[in-house]
Amino acid sequence: MRLAQRISRIKPSATLAINTKAKELKRSGVNVVNFGVGEPDCDTPESIREAAVKSICAGQTRYTPVGGIDELKDAVCRTMKADYGLSYGLENVLVSCGGKHALYNLFQALLDPGDEVIIPSPFWVSYPDMVELAGATPVILRCTEENDFRLTPSDLEAAITPKTRLFILNSPSNPTGKYYGEKDLKGLADVLLRHENVLIASDDIYYRILSGGRKWINIGMVENRLLDRTFIVNGVSKSYCMTGWRIGYLVGNAEVIKAATKVQSQSTSNPTSISQWASVEALNGDQAHVAKMGQLFEVRRRLVLDRLARLPGVTCPEPDGAFYVFPNFSAYFGRKYNGHEIKCSADLADFLMEVAHVAVVPGVAFGEDKCLRLSYALSGEEISRGFDAIELALKKLS
Repeated sequence: MRLAQRISRIKPSATLAINTKAKELKRSGVNVVNFGVGEPDCDTPESIREAAVKSICAGQTRYTPVGGIDELKDAVCRTMKADYGLSYGLENVLVSCGGKHALYNLFQALLDPGDEVIIPSPFWVSYPDMVELAGATPVILRCTEENDFRLTPSDLEAAITPKTRLFILNSPSNPTGKYYGEKDLKGLADVLLRHENVLIASDDIYYRILSGGRKWINIGMVENRLLDRTFIVNGVSKSYCMTGWRIGYLVGNAEVIKAATKVQSQSTSNPTSISQWASVEALNGDQAHVAKMGQLFEVRRRLVLDRLARLPGVTCPEPDGAFYVFPNFSAYFGRKYNGHEIKCSADLADFLMEVAHVAVVPGVAFGEDKCLRLSYALSGEEISRGFDAIELALKKLS
């Protein structure tokens, strides 16, 4: 069967593949510690679940407007004002089937063949493939561990060409957990102000999960002159433990939002009505559980960093937010187990799955082959058990 040429350029999501493999092993009776999971392990708060049930009982189960119900758009606008200090109207908001879908709609609305999209590496695994699906060209900018995996203004300046259409910035980052503070953002903003044709996609999906008392800030908050060409992507998945509810949103220039809504109208139509009403409660309701989850992740972050420090040869910049670490395991490349050489991050991830029964995501999927991504959205007991197994397995390499 002949498939479209674009399919040959697209890779399946590595994180989802690892998670699926871990679940399959668990079903077969193997006790796997899954550091590959990219979602909080807490339950969706009760008030949100109750709002979903209430919407069902009220018969709010039919089609909604393609771009989302006004009540949810209102809640997004209030959130933007409260958390960003930025004012938007309903015409500036598109509600989609998750943050990934919001990004997909944005790329489809903005990008043409020949356009270039600058993506700092390490990057979330789906960015390059979604850019490819829009017919544009991903331009990967490697950020080094020595610079805490942050993009420098000089590197951004050097990468911009007349073909550059879009720049993607993810803070806090998946996979590194690194956060761009005000000074970092001001440096990048100064570069972008000199290049008026470059648009910005600010992926803020982990913005509520910050460590060390850091305060939320993004590039549009730092430099208001960039606001009309900055598109904010967010959602309820990570902050409210609602990954399966599939609600994300895109905020920005009304003309582009209208175009992205048109794209959505010919793909999914509206997001699930029940999930939308639950998300109204998530954004408007009591936020105490968000702070409580952040405190939990802070404890786990410290535990993971302490355990990583015990692994000989492993280095890891401390994450500033989200719930990931991205340690450098390249000291173990070139070693062998049962005659098989560990040559790359994929080999090491396979080894840990087979020998330690621990699931991690190889760094090559994020653009940095020296590293592995570990999520600490696990209980402290699971984290300790997983690192015990990793320590024992690494000692078997010669």
